[in-house]
Amino acid sequence: MLGAFEPIDARWHERLTKLDIAVDDVPRIRAIDPDSVNWPPEVVADGPVPLSRLIPAGIDRHGTATRARIVLFRRPIELRAKDPQDLEDLVHDVLVEQVATYLGVGPEVVDPEVPGADD
Repeated sequence: MLGAFEPIDARWHERLTKLDIAVDDVPRIRAIDPDSVNWPPEVVADGPVPLSRLIPAGIDRHGTATRARIVLFRRPIELRAKDPQDLEDLVHDVLVEQVATYLGVGPEVVDPEVPGADD
């Protein structure tokens, strides 16, 4: 994950200082409609399977301030990668999408090399 995030952080470090990145084994979220593949912008998914989620900064139930956090779902991501390089590329692409959502810009702004940026 760190290798995939490094080029993003190098370019956007000043704007990412209040963002954390975490990894969970599996997602604990489900689509509201299981037959739908429409996810909110804070979720990056492969069809009905979420790969990551951006959790905005806020206040927890104890009144403590929380930082914004990108949570990558390890097992769904690993199952979609063919080899270690494909895994790093997939993690990078997911992180680009999530950082773009966090910053309120398009993925092509975060990384002009991301697949589909020229579409």
